[in-house]
Amino acid sequence: MRSYPRSGPGGRPPAAGRRGAVGVVLVGAVLAAGGCAVGPDPAGPSAEVAVPAATASPLPAGPASPSAPARVPDTLRFTAKTLDGTAFSAAELAGRPVVLWFWAPWCATCASQAWTVAEIAPKYRDTVPIVGVAGLGEQRAMKDFVTEFDLAGTPQLDDRAGALWRRFEVVEQSTFLVIDRDGKVVHQGFLDGEDLTRRVAALAG
Repeated sequence: MRSYPRSGPGGRPPAAGRRGAVGVVLVGAVLAAGGCAVGPDPAGPSAEVAVPAATASPLPAGPASPSAPARVPDTLRFTAKTLDGTAFSAAELAGRPVVLWFWAPWCATCASQAWTVAEIAPKYRDTVPIVGVAGLGEQRAMKDFVTEFDLAGTPQLDDRAGALWRRFEVVEQSTFLVIDRDGKVVHQGFLDGEDLTRRVAALAG
């Protein structure tokens, strides 16, 4: 079985009196909140995977948003290209559970699982995105695999160089990496169709 090697890891002065005191309290509160939002080291476990310049989407212009944008966990700090050449940023999936499916175009097990992925991925696209990570093969064969199993409706990343396989220490195909909404990997390994469907439904609930 082929595998990728593991890697080691200026405004006006403040008013006096009560207004000044309130300003001090507010500044203290903002600083305290910022301290709680510090996430893991953005460098991540692999240097060859591009890291977005911003670790979270900025607040939208205009009226204040009712909720803060999701913090981007270390597991989703990577970019890639899909098999059709579209830029992909995993940071856009922050705040939702995500399933990464590592597959190879010549893998019989991957082919048997592809039907399940093609069936459930569109249903859970907005709640539990399933993202394919194709490796260990030629691009033409990967594209043929996507066409044969009707997988074009979900992102399929071109990882011929193996950057993401090494980043997540995937050593065999087919491997499913399940990430919860907080960015924690809760499963990494094989899942049959029933197990995959059950896990995705539970994460969406």
